[in-house]
Order: sequence, then C-alpha cells, then structure tokens
Amino acid sequence: MTFRSLALNNIRGNWRSYAAFFLSSVFSVLIFYLYASFVLHPDVVNGKIEQAQGVKKMMEVCMYLILIFSFFFVLYSSSAFVKTRKKEFGLLTLFGTTRGQLRKMVVYESLAVAALSIAAGLGLGILLSKLFILTLGVLIGTDVPIRFLVPGRAVLLTAGGFLLLFFVISLLSALRVGRSEIIDLLGEGRRPKRPPAFSPGLSALAALSLGAGYAMAAMTTVQTFMMLALPIIGFTVLGTYFLYTQLSVAVIRLLQRRKSFYYKGTNLLSISQLAFRIKDNARILFVVTVLGAIVMSAASTVYVFQKLQRDQILEHTPYTVGYVEQGPGHSVMDPDQAAALLEQDGGSVTERSEVKGLHASGLVGAVFRDDRPGDAMVVALSDYNREAERVGLPKRSLDGDAGFLVEPFRSMQEKGKPEGELLGRIGDEPLRLKLDKSAYGAALSPIAQASWLLVVSDRQLERWTAAAPASAKLAFYGFELADWEHRLADVKRFDEALTPAAKEQAQTYRVSSYIEMRQSIGLTVFIGLFISVLFFIASGSLLYFKLFTELQEDRSQFRALNRIGLTSGELRRTVGVQVGLLYLVPCLVGIVHSLFAMQALGTLIGRPVWMYGLVVMGVYILMQAAYCLISWTTYTRSIVRDSRV
Repeated sequence: MTFRSLALNNIRGNWRSYAAFFLSSVFSVLIFYLYASFVLHPDVVNGKIEQAQGVKKMMEVCMYLILIFSFFFVLYSSSAFVKTRKKEFGLLTLFGTTRGQLRKMVVYESLAVAALSIAAGLGLGILLSKLFILTLGVLIGTDVPIRFLVPGRAVLLTAGGFLLLFFVISLLSALRVGRSEIIDLLGEGRRPKRPPAFSPGLSALAALSLGAGYAMAAMTTVQTFMMLALPIIGFTVLGTYFLYTQLSVAVIRLLQRRKSFYYKGTNLLSISQLAFRIKDNARILFVVTVLGAIVMSAASTVYVFQKLQRDQILEHTPYTVGYVEQGPGHSVMDPDQAAALLEQDGGSVTERSEVKGLHASGLVGAVFRDDRPGDAMVVALSDYNREAERVGLPKRSLDGDAGFLVEPFRSMQEKGKPEGELLGRIGDEPLRLKLDKSAYGAALSPIAQASWLLVVSDRQLERWTAAAPASAKLAFYGFELADWEHRLADVKRFDEALTPAAKEQAQTYRVSSYIEMRQSIGLTVFIGLFISVLFFIASGSLLYFKLFTELQEDRSQFRALNRIGLTSGELRRTVGVQVGLLYLVPCLVGIVHSLFAMQALGTLIGRPVWMYGLVVMGVYILMQAAYCLISWTTYTRSIVRDSRV
C-alpha cells in the first residue's frame, strides 16, 4: 500500500468528519469563482458595462474576504482534525512509520480534499455562473444582457488561489505531526479529562461585560454612537468569550447542585457531559456566536434599510404623480389628459385628488427668516385632514382664525415647532396669521408652491379666496396608480409630455427612485447573501466537525452505558439535548447580540426597527434548527448503531 492509497482510505474512513468541511470548502470555491467570473469578465474589464464598475469594487472586497475567512477556517479545521488523530499517528509510528512519512501522508490527505473541493466548487460555479450573471445584469440594470462565458483567468485564479491556500495549510498542519512521543500519542484517548473548572472572577467579568455592552447599546444616542460603537463591540466580544469558557461552567455547576433536577431521568448524564462538551468547545462556540451575530446584524441592517427607504419614498411622495398649477387654466396639464396618459398602456389610476388653495408668498416668522422669506400653499382644514388621513397622518383641528404650518418631512420635527406669528401676502393683500399648532409630513406632493402647506379653517380660506386675484390661486392634482412599482413607462410617458417649465411643477420621481433603491439594495442583498450563507455553513460545519471528531470517544462511553441499562430512547434524548444546546445556544446568544445591535441602529436612524430584525432572525433560527436536526439525526444514528452490545 502506498501513502497515496493510505491517505485516500483515511478520507473514506473519516468521510463523516470530512463531509461538513468539504461542503464549506466547496461553497467557498463556488462563491469565489462566481465573483471572479464577473470581475474578470472581458466586458467588465474593458469597461463595456458602465454599471458594473461600482459592483466590481464591491465584489473584489468580497473575494479578499472569502480568501481570508477560508484560510482561518481551513487552518482551524485541519489543526483540530490532526489533534484528534494522535492515537492513529501513534499506532503508525509504532509500526515503523517515520515522522517524515506521517507528514507526507497528512499533506496527501489535505491536497486530495483540496483537489476534490476545488473541482466540485469550480464545476458548480461554471454551471451556476450563467444564472448569476443574468441576475446580476437585471439588478444593475444593464442595457444589454451580459454574455455568458467561462473566463480562463477566473478559473486559474480560483484554482490556483485555493490550491495554494490548501497547500500552505497542509504544510502548517504537517509540521504539527510527529512532535509527541509514541507513549503520549497512544495514551491520548485514554487520559481522563479533568472536571471543567471555572473562575468566579472571570464568570463575573463575563456577566459584567455583557451587561455593560448591552446597556451602552440600549442607551446610545446619535451623538454618542461613534464614541460608544467600539466599546460596545469590545465588551460584547469579551463577555461572549468568558460566557463559554467560565460562566457556562458556573451555571452548569449550579444545576448540578439542584439535586431534585440533576438526578431526574437522564439529566445527570446530559448535564455532566454537557459541562465537558461546552468547556472543550468553548472557542468554537465563541466563534460561531460571533459569526452568527455578524450575519444576523448585517442581514437585518440591509433588510431594515430596504424597508425604510421604501417607506421614506412613500412618505415623500403621497401620490405616484402629482403637480401644482397656478393661475387660471391648466399651465401643467389638464387632469383628464394626465389620467389618460397614465392609463394609456394598461395602467390604472385608482385614486385622483384635487385640492384648491392659494399661494402665500414672502412669508416671515416661525421657520422663515427675514433674509430668506418662504412660500406655502394655503389649504382648507377639511382638505388637509382628508389627505392626511389617506397617508396615515393624524387629523387636526383649529381654534378660531388661527392656522398651522405643515413641514414637508417628518424628520424636521427635531428642529423645533413652527409656531408664533406668520407674516406674508396673498397676491397684493397682506397676510397675518397666528400659528398655534404644528404638523409634519407630506399630505400632498411636496413640489413647487406645495412644498409647505399653510392650513386654515374652511371659512377663512373662502374669505381669502374671494379677495385673491386669479394669479394667486393654486390647484393640486394627484394620481395614484395601481401596481405603481411596475409602471415606470406610464410615468415616463406623462413626464415626456410636460414642458420644461411644467416639469418644475410636477412630482414624477416616486417610481424611478424606488427602482434605483431596489437595484442598489437588491444588489447589496444579492452579493451579501452568498457571504452570509458562507458564514452560516462554515459556523454550522465547525460544530458538525467537532461532533464527529469526538464520535469514537462517545461510542465507547455510550457502549458502556448501554451495558448497564441505558436504552436507545434515553440515548437519543441525551444526545439530542447535547447536540441541540451546542447548536441553539450560540444561535440564541447571537440573536440577543443582534437585538441590541438593532436597538442601537433604531436609535441612530430615529425609528424602531425590531420587527424587521426579527424577520431575519426567524429565518436564521429555522436554518440553524434544520442544520441541528441533520447533525442530530446523523450523529445519533452513528452512536446507536455502534453502541449496542
């Protein structure tokens, strides 16, 4: 038997341990190739696709990130796998295998897995690259489809880069082989483990660090965010590390002291083994928790901004199309003609609005300064309340002849209340009005003279209208389209029918702004999704890998327990508790981290974002539960099959 065949037999014999590692490696190669195939696409390199230049930089950063992450992931996995095979290396050394031959065998195994991973990753990447390119072309809005091809440079870069990465790591792993004496290698699996210990001081430090990080995240403000961001991350990471290495052991010790709970059913077995398992896997649990928190926080943030930007666009554009006309006639467009243009190609106007008002100019007071007088559209209270209710703004009331000014954006609320006395004119008539209330948010399209609204009683507006010249009279027309997200062509047709002067009086940017936002956010989601899935698979693979590296030891323990009466059902429950906690505890801790991150984000942008974050976290829990179920089923089957007497 040659060393090559021995290495291949070792891989076949340990395929369960290699499976998750192999899957993560294949996925890393797959994503790297997909990004490289776009970055090195001839049309992108030659600048024929203008929209791709910004995306190219983002993907290059992701490619470096994948390589760095893959290096540390493969390095850790290889080191851990070598560590679990000390008894095997001891036997081979006892039979005359030299240190150099052991190292050669480790290199052969690593390179064999590398070759299979690279081949599978490249094969899948080439198969999926057409779909990837087509989707990317739609998201960035290319004028012509990006042609499909397999860039040779992308294949060479992917294969060469990962082959070099695996080769370097295989050499590093090989250097760790052969340093111990035979007696130490053979006795590695027989040495009894010391009971896990903990430090009360470090356990308290874990609780205090997490508490400090969470408290700062909950109390941060826009002004203190930049100053507190790094301390929040530092305290949270420090607390998470000592949570697993110290505080978790302290909690298990407290459970063991509760005799009524500890001696009930198989709790004694589950909890005592869990103490060893968490302590042994503390670093992995720490890494998995941090990775999970990063994935959930990043995905939640992108999802939040996608939802908030859509809401903000709707907040700034109460109607799909709106315009303001001043004076007699229709200086912009007859509303019937506008509706006909919008419905010409299958569009449907579901709502039409017409609001009459007056043009108040030269306004001074409240938010308007003497050196920068403002303009506003004077509207009746009944018209304002009707339009405000439509967009979810509160209805208002007025006392006597007072009025109130409506600022166009809700974010202006932080700058103070526009109250006091307002001076100006309507046509040639002076205007003096007491403002006793304030309102925020666009009830009409904030365009031209209707950017600011001055709301007065219906009776007051009637008196002013009767005395105002025709040139001071305003009319707002709003049109809401069904399925407006997909009616860009209809809005463009309306916009192209306007004169340059009329375009200054019209708001037609809702659909185009939404499409630009969707493309920008969609592209970020599309690119970030692969990185998030990579992190998720890698974190789950680390736990899966650790489970199966301890399989032989667990088989021996459960075989002995089976001899003294442990049933298969009790064994499954015991393993289920241990595996479930190993997967779900990092998931739940990561969710808590992410919730406080969402709290800080909500403070930063001035609105609650909990619900958006919970959607992402719910998806993450389902995926983690599926991974846990697969691991538990596979692991339990292996234990039960080989533990029967």
